[in-house]
Amino acid sequence: MNRLYYGDNLDWLSDTRAFPDGCVDLVYLDPPFNSNATYSQLFKSPDGKTADSQIEAFEDTWSWGISAEAAYDRVLTSGNTDVAQLLQAMRGFLHDNAMMAYLAMMAARLIELHRVLKDTGSLYLHCDPTASHYLKLLLDGVFGATNFRNEITWKRTGVHGDSKTWSRVSDTILFYTKGAKFTWNDPIEAHSQKYIGSHYGSMNANGRKYQLTSMVSPSPRPNMTYEWNGFPPPALGWRFSRERMGELEAKALIWYPRNADGTLNTSKRPRFIRYLDEQLGTRVTTIWSDIPPINARAQERLGYPTQKPLALLERIIAASSNPGDVVLDPFCGCGTAVHAAEKLGRRWIGIDITYLSIALIEKRLRKAFPGIAFDTAGLPKSLADAEELARRDKHEFQKWIVTWIGGQPWRGGQKGADGGIDGLIFFQGAKQVPRKNDPTEMDTVMTHEKAILSVKGGQAKGVGWVSELVETIGREKAALGILLTAVLPTREMEARAAAAGFFETGLHAKVPRIQIFTLAELFAGKRPVVPNVNPAMFKAAAREAAAQPGLDL
Repeated sequence: MNRLYYGDNLDWLSDTRAFPDGCVDLVYLDPPFNSNATYSQLFKSPDGKTADSQIEAFEDTWSWGISAEAAYDRVLTSGNTDVAQLLQAMRGFLHDNAMMAYLAMMAARLIELHRVLKDTGSLYLHCDPTASHYLKLLLDGVFGATNFRNEITWKRTGVHGDSKTWSRVSDTILFYTKGAKFTWNDPIEAHSQKYIGSHYGSMNANGRKYQLTSMVSPSPRPNMTYEWNGFPPPALGWRFSRERMGELEAKALIWYPRNADGTLNTSKRPRFIRYLDEQLGTRVTTIWSDIPPINARAQERLGYPTQKPLALLERIIAASSNPGDVVLDPFCGCGTAVHAAEKLGRRWIGIDITYLSIALIEKRLRKAFPGIAFDTAGLPKSLADAEELARRDKHEFQKWIVTWIGGQPWRGGQKGADGGIDGLIFFQGAKQVPRKNDPTEMDTVMTHEKAILSVKGGQAKGVGWVSELVETIGREKAALGILLTAVLPTREMEARAAAAGFFETGLHAKVPRIQIFTLAELFAGKRPVVPNVNPAMFKAAAREAAAQPGLDL
């Protein structure tokens, strides 16, 4: 079963029932880069305005504290003495700072990712130059330096005009395998017109383009040292065996140098005729400049700040896995890796610690692959689950319940003062305005309205919660206020809500201005009454073609 896991990836990966040894074929991870960047994530409101919807939900920063100390201790007691000694040395050099906290967090997770990989499995770690050199040392410790395969450079953007040094335009992708034998499908890209023009300038009588290539061995091969059709052997020997040379001769794939009179010129070397129409293309190198980043107008853009292009993940997944293999992304963000895996007929697993990401991926997959079957673990599926999440993590509970009922978490659920707003639901209303050509007549025009969501847990504070919500919708010029509470409202709360009256939608309907719902009511299927909802949290993903037939997914 394809599956999303909501929660800390270290907790899930450490659960050997969910992740037994050697259960994954390919790991791709794009963890936070420790670049001290605060990404802006744009939620579009229906009227196109961004003043109140530009949020900072992704703070890519770290600090040394209890969590970092716990991760560090976990590595030291993991049994991997190489990584333990390496991390101790790093701490001695870096001391207890943000970078060290980041590396301790990553080391603990890399150990678990190595455990869940199959012996033929591969891992790709996507990072930037801020920490790539430290991460490569950690990977050497976890996987062994001999299992390092490549350091890939992806040109992710164009030149930055405001750079004070060399313009930073690339990311680093570190490629490791668990062992010497691993899945590998040679990635080939089509020849560019420039390459064809410079390398295939010859054409035979039938119009086939070709180039002549050397038949001399690049290294000494005594067993390939023989005379061929009067041509003496090269000092290092021929590239092909005598039998293979005979096959090439029979197919007229050997070009022989000749003198002006047409006789063979044995002072030169025969060459191999390589026809363009028989070539698949060029092997992909470790410099990837042919995959553009997600720009503002890209069709696949979803509004997620660190979204990677599908083509990037398709290249990695196609090269290092086969149809039906299991692909794991433990920092799945907006779900590009699982999207690419589904598209290429692989099974997949995604993990993310924020409900906002899980909700986005669910929506993305169902839009791109109608009828797709997958499971989401870790989300509240009962009233008891929801109450436990509220006790364990107040902020994640707020984001979960707001998104669950169709709202947008205020400021992406970022911690801090919220002014009484935990989420928003945008919807359409209407109003009557004088007709331009005839002021005596009225026209109906649509308006963009919003409902404010307020989430309260713990013991009820009585009518104060409702009074605060009434004040908030007035200050924010909102149409509705919805109070979501884990406890039953008091009679005074219900009376204060009723006193707020109704909102006239302008479409021959009116709804209570203040609505109160308990967790129990929500699990019973009740939902706020919000007319003409306009879901605008993220741009919808484009629909993909059906998965490859004949695969057991």
